[in-house]
Parts: sequence; C-alpha cells; structure tokens
Amino acid sequence: MQYRKFGNTARKVSEIGFGAWAIGGSWGEVSDADARAALHAALDAGMTFIDTADVYGDGRSERIIAEVLRERSGDRPFVATKAGRRLSPHTASGYTLENLTAFIERSLKNLATDCLDLVQLHCPPTEVLYRPEVFEALEELKRAGKIRNYGVSVEKVEEGLKAIEYPGMASVQIIYNIFRQRPGNLFFREAKAKGVAVIARVPLASGLLTGKMTATTNFAANDHRAFNRDGSAFDRGKPSLAYRMRSRWRLSKTSESWFRTTFPWRSSHCAGYSWKRLSPW
Repeated sequence: MQYRKFGNTARKVSEIGFGAWAIGGSWGEVSDADARAALHAALDAGMTFIDTADVYGDGRSERIIAEVLRERSGDRPFVATKAGRRLSPHTASGYTLENLTAFIERSLKNLATDCLDLVQLHCPPTEVLYRPEVFEALEELKRAGKIRNYGVSVEKVEEGLKAIEYPGMASVQIIYNIFRQRPGNLFFREAKAKGVAVIARVPLASGLLTGKMTATTNFAANDHRAFNRDGSAFDRGKPSLAYRMRSRWRLSKTSESWFRTTFPWRSSHCAGYSWKRLSPW
C-alpha cells in the first residue's frame, strides 16, 4: 500500500480507500458479518481511508464502521462521511447551520467519535455552491470542534471548479473512470494547484469494470443497479447501466489497457465492495 498527504490537511492516507456505501445498503443483501469482514480485510491490507455517508443504510454504514474500529487497536483510520441527503425535499434552502449541525451530531453518534475527520456535502444542488453562508456554517462547525475538515461530493466538473474557490475546501469527490474522464482535464489541474484532495468515486463503474459481470448478470431488487438503472431515483443524467453493459464488450481491451496505464496499482475489488482512488498529488 502506498500513502500520500490528503490535500492541504496534515493527514497521510492510503492511495486506495474503502467505499462504504455497499455495507450500508442499496447493493443487494449484505449481512453484518460480511460487511465487517470486508472492512477488516481492507484495513488489514493497509487502507487508512474510509468513505461513508449518513444516508448509507440510514446510518448503518457509519455504525458498522464504528463497530469494526472498536475491535481494532492502533491508529484510527481517516473516516470521511457526508451530509445533506437527509433533507426532504433536498433543496439548497435546507443547507443551514441548524440542519448541518443536526446531521453532524447524528454522524458523531453513529461513528462513536467526538470529531469527524471530514464531512462532505453530499451532491448538493448546484445553488448551494453559490451560497457562501453554507461554507461559513461549516467553518463554524470546525471552530466548534465538531469537524476537522470539510469538502463536497459533486456530480459535475463545473461544480467541482466552483467548490475549490472556497479557501477552506479540503476535498472534492467526483466520478472518474473510463466512461467519465472529463475531470482529468481542467478540474484535476486546478485542484492540484490549490492543494485540494480529489476522491475519485465509482472508479470501477459500480462493478462494471471488475471483469465479474456478464451480459446475463442480474441484480437484486434492492440493488441500486437494478432499481436506479434509468437514473429515476438519483444521479439523473448518468448513462444507464444497461447502456454501459452493452458498451462493456467493445471496451474490454481498452479498459484493461487504460487501467494499467492510469492506475498502475491495478484496480481492486473485494467481496463486491468498491475501493476509492485518491488524487495522485
């Protein structure tokens, strides 16, 4: 395992992180035992970065992480969580200090800690990025000792570019894989110049690039790759999994070559849980 400084923070973390959505829910049935075993395996392999969210299994992912960390000795890994998606309706006006404080207090309890390493706004409406008061609220939560760092998980490159204009921004999480390469141009360059960490999510396209799927692969009804295949539940505008599955066969050789060149550490996949790749600076 290789390690690097996480953006402009004082922490060094593993280049490959554990994406903890699957151990929370929406990826089919995952038992508590399997979830804990997968996370233990990741930590045993040297991973020191875990990415979760308060809505993954309505807090189940955060609670499992806390249980696993209680069972282990040594330094605590860097745990990044997210907030905002508990809003209903999910609108920019809901990103207030009062609501963010409530979300963060809940995550503190779930993760059994007194300060969160990183809180990311969870794919907020674009308007949120044009409201400086939202980021002042995050600064206030830092001053209160509730969070150490904050960042944003975004859908679009333009949102990432706006986010890094805020001087306190520690990280931006964005989709980056063989299907979604646009961030590798202007955004990566600007983030590097500002010392902002980039968390590349869905590097294996929700399992599509693992080599474990075929044209006959089926997903459980409670797996988002089934119920959200047309983007009706969230992440509207992404190419559907069905389309990507059809493209998979044409791109198999290209994707293998691209991953070997771009990610010489080789993309990993364990027990169906996805890793996350950190920016190479």
